[in-house]
Amino acid sequence: MTEMIPFIDLKAQRGRIGARIDAAIAKVLDEGRYILGPEVTQLEADLAAFNGEGRALSCANGTDAILIPLMAWEIGPGDAVFVPSFTFASTAEVVVLAGASPVYVDIDPDTYNMSPASLAAAIDAVKAKGELTPRAVIAVDLFGQPADYPALAKITRAHGMKLIADGAQGFGCTLDGQSSLHWADVLTISFYPAKPLGCYGDGGAVMCKDDALYDLMKSVRVHGEGKERYEYARIGLNSRLDTIQAAVLIEKLRVFGEEIEMRQRVADRYAAGFGNQVNWPRVPANAQSSWAQYTIEVADRDGFRAHLAAKGVPSAIYYPIPLHLHDPYAPYPMAPGGLPVTEAAAHRVVSLPMHPDMSDAHIDQVIEAVLSYPAAHG
Repeated sequence: MTEMIPFIDLKAQRGRIGARIDAAIAKVLDEGRYILGPEVTQLEADLAAFNGEGRALSCANGTDAILIPLMAWEIGPGDAVFVPSFTFASTAEVVVLAGASPVYVDIDPDTYNMSPASLAAAIDAVKAKGELTPRAVIAVDLFGQPADYPALAKITRAHGMKLIADGAQGFGCTLDGQSSLHWADVLTISFYPAKPLGCYGDGGAVMCKDDALYDLMKSVRVHGEGKERYEYARIGLNSRLDTIQAAVLIEKLRVFGEEIEMRQRVADRYAAGFGNQVNWPRVPANAQSSWAQYTIEVADRDGFRAHLAAKGVPSAIYYPIPLHLHDPYAPYPMAPGGLPVTEAAAHRVVSLPMHPDMSDAHIDQVIEAVLSYPAAHG
């Protein structure tokens, strides 16, 4: 078998900026302020500056980043939070952890993001049944592409609901030149190492434009602390970002805008190479994806992936089983008519290598491998 090319090449990034990251880590070690040190404050300011609006609150991981605003809003038993099923577990998991009920919504077949029409129908159905109170929507910027926030925000505002942009994969994406926070109440970020903006461990952040909400979330982040230390105003979490990870992220954020452009170069070369022969990602003209994944659809996925592997091209499936088909998540309600687009996509999607440092030779190798499998063209 041909030697595999990298699916995500984190070592290549270290070749570009590793010395700066090593110096930043050494500085933290010398200072000895390992939790909520000055680099954490700097990172939060840098994230807000990069995003162009809002304030950033760092936390321990991307899952907590979604849970923290739910807790700040006191969303819990008897409340409904509307989520896609075609996503990572965290999106619905946090709703259950908060004590509320997730309600599954179908996706758009082109973007894989939440369908506004399905959302509207799901909200109406929940209200008609009268057992749950619609409180919030968690839209996911899946694979790095922004959801249809103008439409989603119009729906949530009409019903007096909160809107969370789950940007675990999508921080840095834009719609009409604006980040997802332009429409959402909060934007959440994951710094898991494989994400477009990843640290060297785990980490996350939540962004908002409301100062009062920011203060509440800051309290939730550290055990529900009040105005004084060891004064507790509410139930909270232990969800602090450690200073070493903040130092790593400060240096990575300096090159993040350039890396989004580098990822776009890879995506453009893929699209040109595939032409009309492959169902490749369709990003709206007014949107910029951060390209967390490059996902196509094929009919014979198992055979296709085996063919790619034989040609030295790794692949991955995000996500093979929608959340509503997993036993722990199956009892919760869904939009009227079910989730047919979600279930169809789960059987066909496959993600190809994507990272900013991909060489032309590796891109060409992927294109050749994809096009040489006839069933990939359907």
